[in-house]
Amino acid sequence: MGTRVLQKKSKVRYQWEIKDIWEIFPSLKELKNQKGGYLSGGEQQMLTIARTLMTCPDFLLLDEPCEGLAPVVVKSLGRMIVEICNSGCTILMAEQNIKFALTISEYGYVIDKGTIQHQGSVSELKENENIRKYLTVSAA
Repeated sequence: MGTRVLQKKSKVRYQWEIKDIWEIFPSLKELKNQKGGYLSGGEQQMLTIARTLMTCPDFLLLDEPCEGLAPVVVKSLGRMIVEICNSGCTILMAEQNIKFALTISEYGYVIDKGTIQHQGSVSELKENENIRKYLTVSAA
C-alpha cells in the first residue's frame, strides 16, 4: 500500500481577511454581534473554521465537520469547504458521511476498524465495487 504526500496547491499564502470570511460564511456576518455559545451547531462549526482561517493556515484538519448538522447545513458547508480548498489551503478531513466526503474530495481513504481498506482518487473510489457496501451503510 503506497503513501500519498500532500502538497500545497499554491506557493502563495492566502491572507484571509474578515471580508473573505463573510463572503464564504455570509450567515456569520449577520451574527457578528452574537456570542459563540448562542449559535446553532452549524453556525458554531462555521465560526470555528472561520477563526482558524484568520490565522492564514496552509493546512486545515477537519474532524467530522458534518456531525450533528442538518442536511441543508451540510450541503452549504460542503460548498464552503470547496471554496477554502480552492483558495490554496490544503484540507485533510476525517468524515463518516462517505457520500459527503466523496462529493467534495479529490482523494480519499476508506478506513474500517483502524485499517485502510481502500484508497484512491474519488473517481477510483466511486468505481470500486467494494466501496458500495460503505455507501449503503452510510445511507442507513
